[in-house]
Amino acid sequence: MANPVYFIGAGPGDVDLMTVKARKIIERADVIIYADSLINEAVLGFARLDAEIHKSARMSLPQTTAIIAGAVKLGKTVARLQSGDPAIFGAIQEQMVALDEKGIEYEIIPGVSSLFASAAALKRELTLPEVSQTVIITRLEGKTPVPEAEQLRKLAAHHSTMAVFLSSSMIDSVVEELLAGGYLPTTPAAVVYRASWQDQKIIRGTLRDLAEKVKASGINKQALILVGDFLEPGTGRRSKLYDENFTW
Repeated sequence: MANPVYFIGAGPGDVDLMTVKARKIIERADVIIYADSLINEAVLGFARLDAEIHKSARMSLPQTTAIIAGAVKLGKTVARLQSGDPAIFGAIQEQMVALDEKGIEYEIIPGVSSLFASAAALKRELTLPEVSQTVIITRLEGKTPVPEAEQLRKLAAHHSTMAVFLSSSMIDSVVEELLAGGYLPTTPAAVVYRASWQDQKIIRGTLRDLAEKVKASGINKQALILVGDFLEPGTGRRSKLYDENFTW
């Protein structure tokens, strides 16, 4: 049986946040294709010296598929590295469909999302009792359409914890949509740039001043927008987990 192709979540940036399984596959891979615009190049330090390395930032789907198919035909192990976790805006569905059409087996290795790296950087829990028990992961509509029912202002009506990916370059529109959806201008908000990287930056504020602060920082990509009362220090009741009167 041929080796499967491995779609690997390479994590948010810090190579130490990559899973042990991911590292082991990279160490033995014959061919590595990685999103060089988003993934820390240091992950290649785990690769074999004779491994075939391909940067995919400027490659099309047919090009990457051709490399994978050619390697699989020769019995080689292929590691396709994706930033964060492949399941969140990883654009792997179309890659999997292409492999399905060719009868090529694959396996997905999950990774640490920038969402969780950002929460760690902010030292905040995304879900707090009586504050927010729901996390909405979404993006602002841009070149990629968003379903009508998932327009940002409609999702904002829930007042839950909001994680807005791929939208920092449109920060004015993000804030406008969130306010139109019912968030108050005083709602805490933050932007985490390149979470877990050495040049990580954190911008804190409210929906009233976040856009101004982000634009002043010059950040317009590789940043996650987080919104909600969970960001406010000291909010939320204690969980039942540590309640001395709580019984299972």
